[in-house]
Amino acid sequence: MNGTSIADLSWAEKQWAQLYEDQNEIFVTGMVAFAMHEVVYFGRYIPWFICDFIPAFQKYKLQPEKVNVSEDYWKCVRQVLFCHFCFELPMIFFFHPMGHLFGMKITDVPFPSWQTMAIQIAIFFIGEDFWHYWAHRGLHYGPLYKHIHKLHHDYSAPFGLAAEYAHPVETLVLGLGTVAVPLIYLMITGDLHIITMFAWITLRLFQAIDAHSGYDFPWSLRHFMPFWAGSDHHDAHHQLFITNYASSFRWWDYIFGTDTKYRNLRNRQALAKAKAAKLN
Repeated sequence: MNGTSIADLSWAEKQWAQLYEDQNEIFVTGMVAFAMHEVVYFGRYIPWFICDFIPAFQKYKLQPEKVNVSEDYWKCVRQVLFCHFCFELPMIFFFHPMGHLFGMKITDVPFPSWQTMAIQIAIFFIGEDFWHYWAHRGLHYGPLYKHIHKLHHDYSAPFGLAAEYAHPVETLVLGLGTVAVPLIYLMITGDLHIITMFAWITLRLFQAIDAHSGYDFPWSLRHFMPFWAGSDHHDAHHQLFITNYASSFRWWDYIFGTDTKYRNLRNRQALAKAKAAKLN
């Protein structure tokens, strides 16, 4: 405990330490991580699901003319659960020995400060976004798109649950950035706690589900952080297919000119809206 007495630990830190007492570290970490992933993934979708049944929110839909039916949702759930249990679960259990190999702190308490976690997670967001841009863009190359990435584009008007609706190979390729960036950071600095990883994964899931939500509210993050991608940015990718490859930020698409179709679409929509306002 690095010289810290039990009395100085928070309730959560005490519970974390007790969780591993006389238990298999790999099993406990894997099960906690997988359970957290499932709760966050499906739990974060619930607010968006509720929005679909509230008429007042429909004006914020990005593609209101496209309506997904029950079979679309069930097909999505089946594929997502298949990938979660058959591919992501083994990846989660494999991550522990990899992290342990490079010196990740697993059972250590106290937890890192929120300032340390915030800096590390910011680095992870930037690094993962760079990987995601190029890997995602690569998946749009002819054969790779046809045999792998096309599955994710079954939904031209996505909904939150479709964030991880993908071919298993795509799950592995894009998921690599989420875990490899923290591992590279760990290799360089030698300082990373599994709790920070849990916080990072939680926020990354929030980002992915929100980006696929199909809603753009006035209080959405991109209105306060113009460089944030959000649903407005990624929804256009599903609608137009060849535009907006980044996950969290807008800068790579802008720098490499892969957001042109998106900006043209939004300009046309703004002009149409302005004309309609004049007629009224």
